[in-house]
Amino acid sequence: MTESIAVTFGLTCLAYLWGSIPTAVIVCRVLGLPDPRSRGSGNPGTTNVLRIGTRQAAFFTLLGDFGKGYFAVLPCLTLDLSYQLHSFCALAAILGHLFPVFTSFRGGKGVATTLGACLALFWPLALFQICCWCLIAMAKKTSSLASVSTALLSPLFAWHTAPEYLATLWVLAAILVFSHRQNIRNILEGREPRL
Repeated sequence: MTESIAVTFGLTCLAYLWGSIPTAVIVCRVLGLPDPRSRGSGNPGTTNVLRIGTRQAAFFTLLGDFGKGYFAVLPCLTLDLSYQLHSFCALAAILGHLFPVFTSFRGGKGVATTLGACLALFWPLALFQICCWCLIAMAKKTSSLASVSTALLSPLFAWHTAPEYLATLWVLAAILVFSHRQNIRNILEGREPRL
């Protein structure tokens, strides 16, 4: 199905705004925890919330960030819209998470939001990503390494199983490598915190 420019623009903007919701900041504020942007790594994401807060706070942050990716794509699925618009909404939600308009464009790193979007795009891909992340995290004890490695392996999985999303997965991999650039430097220098 080919959508009008208005539908494409409207749903993509909605996905970006949905992705911009600062889950970690909201969760920490509700639970009386420090602002994650001012403590730990300064990253408003699940790992940093776990470091500075509680497992409960980290779980709610993970769930919220995951939901942002999933529900950003859901209208496209419900309305049976094109694969291209699925991809636009997924990318918009992840960019919203990384550069949220509601918090001066200072967001998280996009891992959970990417997983949620990938579950909506093609659920076997999300299952593959979870398995990859868990295996690498258990072997190397480094969350960021698991995240970057999984992002780079995802297009290879899509190449064989969902080629319509191959270009999208390469863009997502590039986005996640960019968002983890400091972590990659830390890994190479042996300074990255371990799980």
